[in-house]
Amino acid sequence: MSGLARAVRRVAPVGLAAARHGESGGGRRWGWGLALGLALGVKAAADGGPEEVPQEVPRRGFGAAIERSRDLLRRIKVPSVGSPGPGAERPRRGRWERGLGYADVENRVMCKPETIMRIASISKCLTMMAVAKLWEEGKLDLDAPVQKYVPEFPEKVYEGEKVTITTRLLVSHLSGIRHYEKDIAKVKEEKEKANRAVKLTKSGQDKEQKEKGGEGIEKTDSVKSKKEHEGEVRSRNSKPGRRDKEFEHEEYYLKEKFESVIESLKIFKNDPLFFKPGSQFLYSTYGFTLLSAVVERVSGQKFTDYMLKMFRDLDMLSTVLDDNEAMIYNRARCYVYNKKGRLVNAPYVDNSYKWAGGGFLSSVGDLLKFGNALLYSYQAGQFRNTDGKLLPGYLKPDTVAMMWTPVPKTEVSWDRDGKYAMAWAVVEKKQQCGFCRRQRHYASHTGGAVGASSVLLILPEELDSGAEDAAVVAPPRGVIVSIICNMQSVSLNSTALKIAREFDKEKRAQYIDSKKRDE
Repeated sequence: MSGLARAVRRVAPVGLAAARHGESGGGRRWGWGLALGLALGVKAAADGGPEEVPQEVPRRGFGAAIERSRDLLRRIKVPSVGSPGPGAERPRRGRWERGLGYADVENRVMCKPETIMRIASISKCLTMMAVAKLWEEGKLDLDAPVQKYVPEFPEKVYEGEKVTITTRLLVSHLSGIRHYEKDIAKVKEEKEKANRAVKLTKSGQDKEQKEKGGEGIEKTDSVKSKKEHEGEVRSRNSKPGRRDKEFEHEEYYLKEKFESVIESLKIFKNDPLFFKPGSQFLYSTYGFTLLSAVVERVSGQKFTDYMLKMFRDLDMLSTVLDDNEAMIYNRARCYVYNKKGRLVNAPYVDNSYKWAGGGFLSSVGDLLKFGNALLYSYQAGQFRNTDGKLLPGYLKPDTVAMMWTPVPKTEVSWDRDGKYAMAWAVVEKKQQCGFCRRQRHYASHTGGAVGASSVLLILPEELDSGAEDAAVVAPPRGVIVSIICNMQSVSLNSTALKIAREFDKEKRAQYIDSKKRDE
């Protein structure tokens, strides 16, 4: 069993969860849990902070989306282990929360929205926030060689030619620095297989779209959603004891504690580049280890100290280092399925070698705060601020727009519609033909670690630039979904996107109804 904490929101968090039963190593039947957080909107006060809101979020209006989200949570669990279990609900300030499943199976500690888990590669998004802030302050040059800040990292040569690695290349995985796989031949083989699979998939989609050209967007999306869910269930739940190739690399299971980010560079700094920087995309957590050294030197503080200060500024008080020795209240245990499909405790690991790329712990509530800060920053410039009382965002709107602009030559393994940007996967707004599938703009990142899976997705509301009055409505406007899970190898991106769409759809329907009433 494992716990899965999930959060969806319109402006601040809310919660929901479902659990199921499976067989544990002790032969008794337990359930690993899911938790969903959801907020239905908090009107901003004049000073940019939230006004007082009702103690309980009403179900009227969003009740159908909540029920459909419950069903989506059940569908993640039920195919592999049984039926959902009971749960507890409670009203909170502006939120509705429900938690199910176990954060600690052996001690029967329930998973709650406050449960703290490994967020894996969502850590990259947090690190990018720090990079962007330092760039805005004029302290960091994104296009300067990394040796300007980290001379301990040796200059690189590729095929006899001296090459340059910059911060901009690091944040978009274009540096050529390896990931966990050390064999370049295996990496090239896997990339070729993936490219062939993508071409076949796109070819099939184009053919299907031509055949169904006049049938409209709803049916097209319905067919796509069904196929996505079926594929996700097959890959995730059909064989609980399956071996995920990603987790066969021995460096996932390092137990050595590194005292500094500079020290952790020794793992990979002398390895050859896999390609010329800027020429290809290769997802690399080690690239972010180097990035943490850049942040450390530019900020003049230890990387971990700088990040923890940023978390305090963002009111993310539950976001901390994945430190095995520290006493961290509400921390969940981590679980995996063994080869026989039985639930077992995940192996002991020390993640101090990759704080920036996968070494933070957090709660769904904190990830929603983080999403709030980004979405507010992104949209703040789109509102008329006649009284001058709308506070600025943590970042400037143009900075977030830059972060969420797809970068050429990149790819995204968890979302075939997306491209990688700067530490985020981004899907751009697009619709090729009338009554064909309409693609919304959103940003996301998934994470996979030993005994953990996660996703953070931000779906901004579509606004007319300068058309909104901050006195009536204020940013952030949109839906944010966060899911963190203490079970390894759980695919979550598709479910997060479906939940975001459910609440976005109901919100738009309410807006149309209110317009009709006003008329």
